[in-house]
Amino acid sequence: MSARLASGALVNALVRRANAEGGFATVLAKGDATAGAILIVAQERGKDPRLLERGIGPDGRTALISAGPAGESQAVTDYWIRRRRSDPDLWVVEVDIAAAERFVAETILTD
Repeated sequence: MSARLASGALVNALVRRANAEGGFATVLAKGDATAGAILIVAQERGKDPRLLERGIGPDGRTALISAGPAGESQAVTDYWIRRRRSDPDLWVVEVDIAAAERFVAETILTD
């Protein structure tokens, strides 16, 4: 079994890689640097935001899991703000890049 990378390191890699590849990524809320959950607001060209969360898939491996509402910016924002109230260790990262879901998966699914 490999060691799991710290949440802060994964978020930093995601932001740096997105910006280096001509996309945009920013941390909307900073969580626990070691083990905080990671919630992604993924969109392409500022449209159709959807929420993805790094979690455990049905096969027991790390996966991106759809979370909360999609498609309406205010509903997406309201969702992650509510989540942060109940989980202050939660990281929230906005990513705007082509094929956002694939891009995020390639970057933060390391296990």
